[in-house]
Amino acid sequence: MYILYSDLESVFLPELWIEIAEQTGIEELKLTTRDISDLDVLTQKRIDVLRENKVDFKTIIEIIKKSEPLEGAVDFLRWARETMPVIILSDTFWEFVSPILNKIEHPTIICNSLEVDKDGFISGYTFREGGKKGTVEALQQTGLRTIAIGDSYNDIGMLEKAEKAILFNATEEMTQEFPQFLAINNYGELKSVLENIAKNKIEE
Repeated sequence: MYILYSDLESVFLPELWIEIAEQTGIEELKLTTRDISDLDVLTQKRIDVLRENKVDFKTIIEIIKKSEPLEGAVDFLRWARETMPVIILSDTFWEFVSPILNKIEHPTIICNSLEVDKDGFISGYTFREGGKKGTVEALQQTGLRTIAIGDSYNDIGMLEKAEKAILFNATEEMTQEFPQFLAINNYGELKSVLENIAKNKIEE
C-alpha cells in the first residue's frame, strides 16, 4: 500500500507568506524556501522583519483567514483521501493554518509551531524533529511505500526518500535542477499519475 505525503502551500493553498507580504506591503516577506533554502535562516528573518514593521500575530491571522484554496485543490484532495492515506507535511505553523484547514476539509497535517510573546508578536518557533525527510523515513520503517509531492527546496529531502516523487507547480529552475523527479503542473495529470501508481501500473 502507498501513503501519500504532500506539501501544503503551492500545492493546495497559496504561499501564506506571500499573501502576508502583499497585504502588509513588506517585500522582504515574499522570500520563500525557493529563494533561501535554509528554513531556519528564512524563518528568523521573517520574524525579525515582522517585528521591525510592527506587524503582530493577530494581524497575520486576519490576513491568513482570507486565503482560499487553489482552484481544484479541494476536489483533488477529496479524491486523493478516498484513494490512499494522505498526510500533509508542511513547514508552515499550526497557528497559521488551523483557522483555514476547514477550507480543505481538515486533512491530517504535520507542521511546526510558533511562540507569541506577551505583546502579541511572534517571538520564536519550534521545528518538528527530523523534518519532512524524517517523517517519511519513519513511516517507511513500517513497510509502507511512499509517494511525495512538493514544490520547493525544503521538500527535496522527502522527495529523495520517497519511492515515487513528484514536483508540483515547481519553478522551471527546480525542474531542471532535479530532473529525476516527475514534474506536474495540474491536478488532472497528478490524479492520473497517482491512479496509475495506486493500480501498480507504474513499474517499481
